[in-house]
Amino acid sequence: MVDTFLFDWGDTLMVDFPEVQGKMCDWDAVQVVDGAEEVLAYLSKRSDIFIATGAAESTELDIKRAFERAGLSKYISGYFCKSNLGIPKGSPDYYMAILSKLGKQASDVAMVGDSLEKDIIPASKIGIQSFWLTSKKVTDLPKNTAMISSLSELCV
Repeated sequence: MVDTFLFDWGDTLMVDFPEVQGKMCDWDAVQVVDGAEEVLAYLSKRSDIFIATGAAESTELDIKRAFERAGLSKYISGYFCKSNLGIPKGSPDYYMAILSKLGKQASDVAMVGDSLEKDIIPASKIGIQSFWLTSKKVTDLPKNTAMISSLSELCV
């Protein structure tokens, strides 16, 4: 039974503007992805929510500051990144480290992200239920993976 959700950060919950340099917490403006606050509010009533990001420059505190600016931090139980795991995102080891820190089994956790390569494939390889946020039409998905075209589909 899934009781913990991991969410990617950039372009899953908050818009990543590639033309803007530096850490998102320091940007002039931040923007939430459509439906993100509603989904987090809904899921946080019965699940723990953590951020699992590949942001290489931002520390856990930087990430938290960006979520505070966007008004989303009240739904987040914690933040995982390269700086606090010591492992870059994109491998099963990254997700194994998160499971170890949380004291969870893969079957208790779901991953939501927009990158098939960094979010979905490595998480699904270790048995984490995955939700790929994409507008692509793909029929050959990794095991334990569902496609969603909007975050609101998680509220069903």
